[in-house]
Amino acid sequence: MLHVSGTQLVADDNTPVRLRGVGLGGWMNMENFITGYPANESSMRHAVRSVLGEERAELFFDRLLTSFFTEQDADLLAGLGMNCVRIPVNYRHWESDERPCEIDPRGFRHLDRVIGLLGERGIYSVIDLHALPGSQNQHWHSDNPTHVAAFWQHRHFQDRAVHLWEALADHYRDHPWVAGYNPVNEPGDLTGKVIGPFYDRLVKAVRAADPRHILFLDGNTYATDFSIFREMYENTVFVLHDYALAGFAHGGPYPGYTRGEWCDRGELESTFARRSRFQRETGTPLWVGEFGPVYTGDPDVDAQRYKILRDQLDIYDGQGAGWSLWTYKDVGLQGLVHAAGPYLDRFGDFIAKKRRLGVDRWGSTMEESADVLAPLHALVETESPGWEPYPWGARYQTDDLIRHILMAQALLPEYAELFRGLDDGELTALADSFLLDRCVRRQPLLDLLADNLAPR
Repeated sequence: MLHVSGTQLVADDNTPVRLRGVGLGGWMNMENFITGYPANESSMRHAVRSVLGEERAELFFDRLLTSFFTEQDADLLAGLGMNCVRIPVNYRHWESDERPCEIDPRGFRHLDRVIGLLGERGIYSVIDLHALPGSQNQHWHSDNPTHVAAFWQHRHFQDRAVHLWEALADHYRDHPWVAGYNPVNEPGDLTGKVIGPFYDRLVKAVRAADPRHILFLDGNTYATDFSIFREMYENTVFVLHDYALAGFAHGGPYPGYTRGEWCDRGELESTFARRSRFQRETGTPLWVGEFGPVYTGDPDVDAQRYKILRDQLDIYDGQGAGWSLWTYKDVGLQGLVHAAGPYLDRFGDFIAKKRRLGVDRWGSTMEESADVLAPLHALVETESPGWEPYPWGARYQTDDLIRHILMAQALLPEYAELFRGLDDGELTALADSFLLDRCVRRQPLLDLLADNLAPR
């Protein structure tokens, strides 16, 4: 079982272990750009259930969980030389809003299976609660149908999160291939005043249930602000996220300018130094919980994105930092592999429509439907020039409200209708499109990672 020793993670025999791997996004916490639906997960599931009914919707979603990660996926990651998978999960697998604080043990079934597959191959798991009751941040990936992170406004939601983590920690307390717990992904506490006391409370509760596993704690404002920590907890990694501006969908050339900001190797290095200052000043381990560019399909642009990734990995190597690349498998934007077959045949045109409208926050260039939205942005800037909403300002907030919430939610019925009329075999075939042997491998990315992870 791993533990923290100064700036390193070490095994029981004090051998240093640098965790390097990938995030299993879109699996037990589904995301719109990863599996091709619009809006947020719970809204999507409700729309699909309205078409398929409860039992047949469960058939599809359970089969998707089974097919999305199997022995073959674990073999691929082990073959690349990875020793860690960060596993995002949604609280709804264990608890419903209708029956708060009642833990459903069925939530452990798939998570136990995958943690076991990885452990058999010498790969550690970091369990990442990506969606908390009430939503801990303002965006779709916390299963948030609004732009309000209500988790920080209601003690009730916080109580439920602590209770869930007590159950998770008790369940995995003796598992040697669980590296630890990442209890709050990318928190977005608007005030910055609630998160510190909440972490104090959460750490005590988890330690009471499981005194040995490492805690991986994200900083506030999407794992970038560590000023909220009031004390240094033992056996803890303070997790930073390190997405490069030039690697976003709207990123410019690399090296070059993105929205007026220069980005090159030197800028990546200085950005990482700034984002990791807290860890270096406190003498705690460096671990990048998320990072990685998105890909466009344009060979010239994607070659620049690979260069960004190569430079970031080189910077992390130079600092001895561990990392977890986002993300393993999707429908083509960012994954090491992406689905093909019946799922893309069925939903490909819809995914293209989403891309044309820019309704997925992750993957939007922020220029889609510019003829309609540009006047709205101009109106907001003219009438409310001092408006700087948390977390990223007026331009992003307007896009989130109009494009990524309103327009995305309006597309939910269209997505769900694509399931209508399918028999059980066809639903199974859709889910099985995510089996590794039916996926397309992003070979340049796999080669890049294998080269970085190769023993020196």
